[in-house]
Amino acid sequence: MTTVLWFRRDLRIHDNPALVAATAAAFESGDGNVVPVVLIDPGLWPTWGPAKQAYLIDSLTSLDASLGGNLVIRHGKAQDVIPAIAKEFKATSVHCAADYSGYGIARDNEIAATLKKAGIDFVKTGSGYAVAPGRVTKDDGTYYKVYTPFYKRWLIHGWRAPATDPAKWPTWIGSDTCDGFPERPDTRGVLLPTAGEAAALELFETFLAGPIESYDEARNRPDIAGTSKLSIALKWGEVHPRTLLARLGDSAGQEVFRKEIAWREFYAEIAFQRPDTITDYFNPLYAQMKYDTGKAADEKFAAWCEGRTGYPFVDAGMRQLRAEGWMHNRVRMVVASFLLKDLHIEWQRGANYFFEWLLDGDLASNSHGWQWTAGCGTDASPYYRVFNPLGQGAKFDPNGDYVRKYIPELAHIPGVEVHEPWKVLGGLDHGYPEPIVDHAAERIEALDRLKALPKGAQQTEVPKVKAAPKAKKRTATEEAKLIHDFE
Repeated sequence: MTTVLWFRRDLRIHDNPALVAATAAAFESGDGNVVPVVLIDPGLWPTWGPAKQAYLIDSLTSLDASLGGNLVIRHGKAQDVIPAIAKEFKATSVHCAADYSGYGIARDNEIAATLKKAGIDFVKTGSGYAVAPGRVTKDDGTYYKVYTPFYKRWLIHGWRAPATDPAKWPTWIGSDTCDGFPERPDTRGVLLPTAGEAAALELFETFLAGPIESYDEARNRPDIAGTSKLSIALKWGEVHPRTLLARLGDSAGQEVFRKEIAWREFYAEIAFQRPDTITDYFNPLYAQMKYDTGKAADEKFAAWCEGRTGYPFVDAGMRQLRAEGWMHNRVRMVVASFLLKDLHIEWQRGANYFFEWLLDGDLASNSHGWQWTAGCGTDASPYYRVFNPLGQGAKFDPNGDYVRKYIPELAHIPGVEVHEPWKVLGGLDHGYPEPIVDHAAERIEALDRLKALPKGAQQTEVPKVKAAPKAKKRTATEEAKLIHDFE
């Protein structure tokens, strides 16, 4: 008899528990035939940006090659297609990794019920996490709402070693029934990284060979290659976090990298426990915040999206997003703070834009990263999450290399002066705009709006602030002293 292996966010053949389980079941019930299937849902596919669609097609092409050209692509709704393909091949079981999203849980329950009526087992083995959501809890069984205690208990809980490959690989069948890949869309000039498991593993080896040892410091510098850039591979399951964790030691850089993996798992836990927070507030009191709407707000939002706010560090980040489908994490926090605290626009607009463009756009991490910056999410400290875009640029892009890379209109300005081009003779001659808002004034406005929230939203002491001269009248060094950072 045959089994079906449904690839979802685990587009790899190594360290894949669902693949191992499907293979074992296939040999136990027959000759080891497995149908490897990927589903393209026409209802969800159009909601992704073209860069994300193109990257997935590239990743599936790589997976197909790993399977000897035997990947079965089917188009349709999962609740219809998966039971149909199981019956088509007279499968005894359908195997996949567990999905802990609210939508995924409901979908899988429906599919399991349909298969059960047909006498077919629906088997979920493993997940996309080192520790599956729901397993790291307090002593009373409740979930953690703060990262640090979650991380400590996550370490104590631990995780399994990477799954070994099957002792004997299955016979992959069914490719003659493949619906074919979707048409690869125009990526609008986005420079996509190489997709697939092999590329992810090579990227990790490169990171281990040197950059990881300075990761604890270099990860904050967007002007240097100080990060792993493995977030995209983790998003699509081209590599499992357990594979990464198995190679980490106890150096400062490796410990911080381990903590970053834990952040991803923490947000997955929060989304599992509170699926409503993907689109709504973790702290509902923040829904009462005064946000800007209307034509003026829309124009500012468009300027933010297009990287023309007049703040070089912000604009470089937004242009990197459009150019690469990725943005450095330090810069993500700065641009998010700017939209929320300088432009006073509600977090969901930024989160939706990020999710459309980010190749590593993960619903849990994206939504809760935005809420963390807004102050309405976990680890609440809203009054100290107002980033100074000038100070951040001077501190983390001290030579201006990051800005010049993504903003050609400022390429003629040397050094740190590029962060304040309006102070440089001829600095705006190539079309770069003046700042669209005064950060110093908008920071005070943001704090005033926070103070107006009901008791319960104000979980930290409000810092005392004084009216300050316009930001563009300060030097970058003076601005750096006013940084309100969060680490």
